[in-house]
Order: sequence, then C-alpha cells, then structure tokens
Amino acid sequence: MAAVYLRRLHGWRFVLFNAVLGLAHIVVLFNAGSYIALLPHVSGDLGGVLPSFLTWAQTDFMVGLALGFPLARYLSGRLGEYRLMIAAFMVYSLASYLCGDSRTLAQFVPARIVQGIAGGITIPLAQSMLLNEYPKRLKALALTVWGLFSITPFTIGMPVGGYIAYMLGWRSLFYLDFVLTLIIVGTLSALLYGRGFRRRYARFDLVGFLLLAVLLLGLQTLLNMGNDFDWLDSPFLQAVALVLVIAFPVFIIWELGERHPTLDLHLFKHRNFVIGLIGLTLGFFSIQGLLSLLIVQIQLLLGYSSKLAGLALLPLVLLGAPTIAVMHYLCKYLDARWLVCLNCLGFAWTFYWIGLFDDPHSYEELFWPMVVEGIFLGSFFTPVTVLTLHGLSGPLMTRAAEVANLLRVAAGAFGITFQGIVFFRRAHFHQLHLADHFGGRQSVSFDPLGQLTAKLSSSGLTPGEVQAKLGLLIKQEAAILSMNDAFLVASFLFIGLGVLVWFAHPTHLPVPMSPAEELRRMRAEELLEEVP
Repeated sequence: MAAVYLRRLHGWRFVLFNAVLGLAHIVVLFNAGSYIALLPHVSGDLGGVLPSFLTWAQTDFMVGLALGFPLARYLSGRLGEYRLMIAAFMVYSLASYLCGDSRTLAQFVPARIVQGIAGGITIPLAQSMLLNEYPKRLKALALTVWGLFSITPFTIGMPVGGYIAYMLGWRSLFYLDFVLTLIIVGTLSALLYGRGFRRRYARFDLVGFLLLAVLLLGLQTLLNMGNDFDWLDSPFLQAVALVLVIAFPVFIIWELGERHPTLDLHLFKHRNFVIGLIGLTLGFFSIQGLLSLLIVQIQLLLGYSSKLAGLALLPLVLLGAPTIAVMHYLCKYLDARWLVCLNCLGFAWTFYWIGLFDDPHSYEELFWPMVVEGIFLGSFFTPVTVLTLHGLSGPLMTRAAEVANLLRVAAGAFGITFQGIVFFRRAHFHQLHLADHFGGRQSVSFDPLGQLTAKLSSSGLTPGEVQAKLGLLIKQEAAILSMNDAFLVASFLFIGLGVLVWFAHPTHLPVPMSPAEELRRMRAEELLEEVP
C-alpha cells in the first residue's frame, strides 16, 4: 500500500497550488464556453460545413466531460489523484493540439471527444484536491472559490474566446490550451512530487459504463443529425434509435443489479434527489442551450463579429460572481426551496424579457437582460445542489453529487442541440406566416410588402434585387422570432420548476424517515439495549 497524503501545502506553495488548480478548472470549462463563439469561424475553415455540423464537436465534447466523471472515481483509486491529474492533462494537451491542427470535421470531432473525456476526469479531481488542502473551517471558502471558477464558461469564456478567434484565429485557442496545460502539468508535478496516496481496489462497472456511453452518445447523435438528415427517414438514424431502444432497458436492469454501478439508480428513491436533479438538469439544459443559441445567432443574423458577440454576454459576470458568495452564506440559514423557487422565477422573467427582443440594431435590448440574468446564474447552482443532496450523507452523498454532475453536463449538451432544433423548426413557420401576413394574402387592405416593394423599385433596384432584399428581410425577422420562441418556452419551463420545488422536503429540517427505516432503527435500538 502506498503512503498516505503528506501534510498540507503552506505559504506561497498553497497560493500557487490554488492558482494552478483554478487555472486547470478554467481551462477545461473555458473551452466548453468559448468554443460556442467560434462556430461560424470553424465551420468555414473545416471544409465549409454548416454551422449545425460544428455543434457536434461541442455537444460531443460535453458528453465526453460527463463520461469522464465515473472514470475519475475509479482511476483515482488505482493511480492516485495527483498522478491521474497529470496523466489526464497530458492527454488533454495532446487532444487540444490535434483539434487546432485538424483540417476536416472527421478529424476535429474525435479529438474533441477525447479532449472532453480527459477534461471530465480532471474536474472532480481538481475539486477534491483543492478541498483537501483547506482546513475544515475554510471548506465553505474553498467551495465559494470553486463556484467562481465554475461560471467562467458563461461569463468570460465566450468573450475571450470570441476575441481570440477575431484577432488570432480559432486555432490559436486550442494551441493556447496546449501550452497552458503543459504549464499546469509542470507546476503540479513540481508542487506535489513524491506525494503518496492510499490505493483503493474497487470494481469498475465496465458494462454499465459502456451502456451509458452508448446511451449518451447515441441520443446526442440522434439530436445532432436529426434536422440535417430528416430524422427517422435516415437509415443510419433508424439504426441509432433502435440501439437506444434496446440499450436503455438493458442499462436500467444492469445498474439495478450491480453492487458498484456507474450510475447509482437507487438514489432515485430519495424525493429531494429526484426533484433537485430535475431542476438542475432541466435548468442547465435551458441555460446552456439558450446562451449557445444566442451567441451563434447574433453573429449569423445580426452580423456581430465573434468579439462583439462575446462582449454581448460579458455583462453576465457583473453580478454573477458576487452572487455566488452570497448564496453559500444564505443556504446555511434559509430553506433552499425558497432560494431555488425565487431563482427559477427570476430566470422565467429574464427569459421572457429576452423573448421580446425585436430590434436587431439595439444593443441595450441584450445588455440589460444579460446583467440581470447574471444574478440568477450566480444563484442557481448552490441552492439546487443543497436541495439535491439534502438527507444524504457519507458515500451516498458523494455518489449523488457525481450522478448530478454527470447528468447536468449531459443535459447541457442536449440543450445546445435542442434549442437549435426549436430554432430550425420555428424559423420556417414564422417565415411563411410573415410572408402571408405582410404580403396581403390574409388581408387585401394590408400589404406593407407591396408598399416597400414600390419604394425599393423607385430607388432604382431591379425586380430581382427587390425580391432578394425582401426575402432576406423576412428571413432575418423570422429567425429573430424563432429565437424568441426558444426563450419564451424556457420561461414557462422555469415557472414549472419553481412550482415543482415545493414538493421536496425543506432543507432546514431533517428528512422524515419512511416506516421501513423507522422499523429498522427501532430494532437496532432494541438490540443495543439487550447488550449487557
């Protein structure tokens, strides 16, 4: 058995260790957020594919992140957190270089998946290593610092990624990741060299992990390719759907009978866990998907550069970062249900506000909603996590946190694709409706397109140019309305989540035991009384 951990770091080594782990966490999550701003650039440089094809690289990267969590639990017991962290970042560094050096989509997507899996391994390891270095009285401070790192992909990730793509090209972002991860590897190796660990020989649920990978990657593939390949009219997607239908019940049966499952389904017997998990996954599903949709479409529809598109989302950080520290404090004294409910209602109001966007030339219509949304983004994760884990303790809480993180990240990947599907479907509906409404087909007395056509013709445009101009105008307005629809649907979804949270047990009181648990406790107490 290897030696246990050495004493904690102190002084400048402790400060440097915090900075390096923070940088490591930011590099992985920063990549998850900043890549969204690069989509129009990357799609034109990898064979001129559609931007919807390039979402495959982002969503599969996030699925890879999710699959990295159970691997981290098993491999850290065999190799130790320090060694596994170094190895994972070396793989991440190599995958980053391959992403930057890719010339086709077929080269780019597999490299992104490998990058995601390696990054997913590092996230729980970095959090565990950071918490281990803090004394017990400062654990809350460590969680607050970690929370600040966690919102980087939504705040500074997109602006910085957009700026790098605009000034240096999108490949520079991946080459920068390559260099930064090598710096992280070298610094951690110097700080933690010789540190031992206690080896844990736990059985790895390989079958469950492979089934989970098939389900997540299969469902993501179906969502990614559905719009572009006509859903189940495609023989390939028919085969994918058949595999999912078979794999899902097999996965459920296998995991329920496994002693050390990849995804502990027994956790779903706890009411707070189920309700909190629904709020966490559906909430992140909407937030990640909508922000990704917004930053891409304002480039494609409104002509923003990647730098300006990133700056449009930068106001999220103004109030988001301070709110995280406040939420950690409030969760100690208030019932988390109140905080989650108010947060959901705040998101519902903000998304409804953005859903009324109607002026392509107004930056203020995006700036102020982003400022307000930062408050609710910063106050989302902490209370819903407290609600999810309430009533659990020990190893059960650890497994619940892992399952929640895995499904949250996977839901974010699904959300990016789903919002693209909503946008694609509603754009055609609005385009037809606008042409009918403003073209005099619904009311002969109301024909603004005819009047606009006359004005454009009188200005010297040919009939073909007038028709093209009107077509582009209708297409742009239809796309804006379809994007608004995605935000309005999310608004009503968050109202539903705000109601659902009240079915959970209050977090400031202990969870009441079931009759079976009370009976087991009474028998245990009777046995203790019989012992002389």
